[in-house]
Parts: sequence; structure tokens; C-alpha cells
Amino acid sequence: MSLPSPVQIKEANAHLFAVHRRVAELEQRLEDTEKTAREQAESLIRKDEQLQAAVREIAKGKDREIVDLQEKLLRSEELIQRLQNVIKEKDDLISQLKHRSQLLNKICKSRPLLDNLLSYMAEAERLNALPGSQDTNCRSHRVSNNRDFSLSDDDFEEQDLDETMFGTTV
Repeated sequence: MSLPSPVQIKEANAHLFAVHRRVAELEQRLEDTEKTAREQAESLIRKDEQLQAAVREIAKGKDREIVDLQEKLLRSEELIQRLQNVIKEKDDLISQLKHRSQLLNKICKSRPLLDNLLSYMAEAERLNALPGSQDTNCRSHRVSNNRDFSLSDDDFEEQDLDETMFGTTV
């Protein structure tokens, strides 16, 4: 074997130096890449933790909102129940008032007949009163009160018409 020439040795040394330099560059790049990867991993971990915390806060907020809405729903249902009870009471009252109104209408329609009947009864009491009896004063007082209370001027006119049409019989 022959010994390498000084040019070959220089070239080999230059080549070795270039290889060492390239290895050093690659090691630096590898360290930089590992550092970047670590930084990115740490950044991702921090972002993941932040996102998990945000999700937890959103979940807590959602749970609070659900509880608030359930309470509002319960209060609304109670209010609806109270209002339905009030409506039922009002409907019952309206029904009673309608019935009373119908009765009053019937009474008002029957008033002329009742007034005529009262006047006929008063006339009958005057005719049946015996002279010198003690009931006479009481009856005539009661009849005059009934006449004063129940007959209006219009009713007297109607009474006169009724008496002329039907006559007075006792």
C-alpha cells in the first residue's frame, strides 16, 4: 500500500472537516428542531389546557343557565296555575252574574204583572175590610206601602189600561 500524497491528505482533511462541519450543522438543526418541537408541544399543551378550561367554563355556564331556566319554568308554571285558578273563579263569577242578570230580566219583564197583582190585592183588601175591625188599619197601611213602593207613574198608566181592558173582579 502506498502512502497517500500530501494533496490527498489535504483533500481528505478538508473532506473530514466539511463532514464535521456538516454534522455540526445537522446537530444544530436537530437541536433547533427539537427545541421548536418542544416549544410547539408546550404551546399545544398550554392551548389544550386553555381550551379545556374554556370548555369547563362554558359547561358551568350552560349548567347555571339550565338551572336558571328550570327555575323560571317552574315559576312560570306556578303563575300559569294561579292565573288558571283566577280565570276559573272569574268564569264562575261570570256564570253567577249571568244567571242573576237573567233572573233580573225575568223579574223586570214580570214587574207590570206583579204591580197589577199587588193593586188587585190592595183593592180586594179594601173591599174585604170589615168596618170596626182592628186589622183594617194594618191592612190598609200595608197595601198603601206596597202601592207606593212597587208602582211608578208609568205603571199606574199601564194599570189603568189593564183595569179598563180586563175589569176589576174580587
